[in-house]
Amino acid sequence: MRAKMLQGPPTSIPIPRAASVEALASACAVAGAGDAEDAAADHTQRHRAIFLSDIHLGTRGCKAEYLLDFLRTHECDYLYLVGDIIDGWAMRRSLYWPQAHNDVVQKVLRKARKGTRVTFIPGNHDAFGRQFAGLDFGGIAIRLEAVHALLDGRRLWVVHGDFADGVIRHAKWLAHIGDTLYTFALWLNGHLNRIRARLGLEYWSLSQYLKYKVKNAVAFIDDFERVLARETRRHGYDGVVCGHIHHAEIRDIDGLLYCNDGDWVESLTALVETLDGELRILHWPNRPASTIPGPPARRAEPAVVAAPERADALA
Repeated sequence: MRAKMLQGPPTSIPIPRAASVEALASACAVAGAGDAEDAAADHTQRHRAIFLSDIHLGTRGCKAEYLLDFLRTHECDYLYLVGDIIDGWAMRRSLYWPQAHNDVVQKVLRKARKGTRVTFIPGNHDAFGRQFAGLDFGGIAIRLEAVHALLDGRRLWVVHGDFADGVIRHAKWLAHIGDTLYTFALWLNGHLNRIRARLGLEYWSLSQYLKYKVKNAVAFIDDFERVLARETRRHGYDGVVCGHIHHAEIRDIDGLLYCNDGDWVESLTALVETLDGELRILHWPNRPASTIPGPPARRAEPAVVAAPERADALA
């Protein structure tokens, strides 16, 4: 059943320019500062696992404030960062790192210090992290891939998924052109949503709407999903969790569970496994209280697939 919402391995490892590494280091250096907003966790929801990807810290399109609001009100035993957390491509063009992006890094590190098992799986935009695979930094395990066991014992392969993208593998220059056009669409989207915010309307993604209306984009998404499903079956897993295409979804593909956790530049979504073993996509379209007058609407819109009963998660 398809759950709809409104709204191997790399052949080379690029190494980031110094500016990107210095920006990341400066973000982590202040991680010891207290997180005052934790006191506002009255409505905290606890999950067994949370999967996030395609945050794109270091870009103007990143919705860091929305993500911070989500992280403050959702706790978990296992947190998977499924690639493109930091946008090394954008940071090579220009350095953009506001305080909200620092705050996201601090929040994740704070969760790790408080006992959450955090696993970071680099994607194509933060591929510089792949050279550190197998190491742990600040309580965060860096891996090329991971395996998560659902409560009922099914094993999910956790990968970013860029290896299933033919453009990334065979025409990277075209991917960079597409990234530039996508950035422009996000810029237009930002202006539109500033107007919507003044009208008291929730976030809406123009770029995502256009993507669903273009026949070739829909065909690309379907091809991507089927390639990942085929590789997941070949590796002997029961399902896959990925990111990369900015399209949150839970669906069955020929008896195999396919999950995409979406992104934090367009759809503002996370994939969670609840304490009861259900898989849900949570949509977080509401601006945090600091940017909209009145009390925050702490509402998540779930799409659900059941996965009950047993087993521990594997990092």
